[in-house]
Amino acid sequence: MKIAVLSGKGGTGKTLVSVNLAAAAKESIYIDCDVEGPNGYLFFKPQNVDTKKIAIKIPCVDEKLCNGCRKCVDFCKFNALAYIGTKIYVFEEVCHSCGGCVLVCPEKAFVEKDKIIGEIQKGNSDNVTVYTGILNIGEASGIPIIKKLLHESSDAEKLTFIDCPPGSACIVMESIKEADYCILVAEPTIFGSHNLNLVYELVKLFNKPHGVILNKTQNGYNPSEELCREKGINILGSIPFDNELGSINSNALILARENIKFKNMFDSLLESVMKEALNEAITNS
Repeated sequence: MKIAVLSGKGGTGKTLVSVNLAAAAKESIYIDCDVEGPNGYLFFKPQNVDTKKIAIKIPCVDEKLCNGCRKCVDFCKFNALAYIGTKIYVFEEVCHSCGGCVLVCPEKAFVEKDKIIGEIQKGNSDNVTVYTGILNIGEASGIPIIKKLLHESSDAEKLTFIDCPPGSACIVMESIKEADYCILVAEPTIFGSHNLNLVYELVKLFNKPHGVILNKTQNGYNPSEELCREKGINILGSIPFDNELGSINSNALILARENIKFKNMFDSLLESVMKEALNEAITNS
């Protein structure tokens, strides 16, 4: 089963939840799809790490063969090609590597070259297999890395936690496409409830079963909890605002491995998540 963990903004506690649920499971896979700023590996400190470079295909033109027909320019809907004067220009930053220009060129003037955009790493941390995607600085999109991450880590026999990028953009959509269940993590603020609603609308659009974990909870009014009540969103559990918890987490230690109180808390959260996810799977089967 694949469980995606989302939040409408950074710093909400998405990685805290996904890391500790993965650690609480008997055996699991953790995938860090936040390729622009991965940090799950800081907690797991994986060993025996294997690294694989990830490349995309970028068109390269042989100017001697190009006759200036502009068919490639007309075909490209991403404006990654331009014919200026007597020369074709390729704008790699907006190229989507579709290969269309290679196909439509009547003179066969295009070939494709590999461009390294980042890497994926695989390692082990006790009961967890850790996959991390890392996008090179300055690259436009991490989607090719996320696709490769999800493909490389696919294992139907193991419980898998997908630590998604924050927000609700294309990279988040790519991260949840194959998820069986989604956990939405929310803060107890007006801003937190606004961003919770963003990812709630996203998982509804994808028709994904989902529930909410309320993080940093305190006594008093909680706008995110109120939103869940209004929308009928299932609350899976809560994580309190706790100085001891914050101290352990800020030292890049895994709560479920360091403290019996927090281990019991994440064991209980994992039980709630699995119960809901399995119920949804049975209902939709």
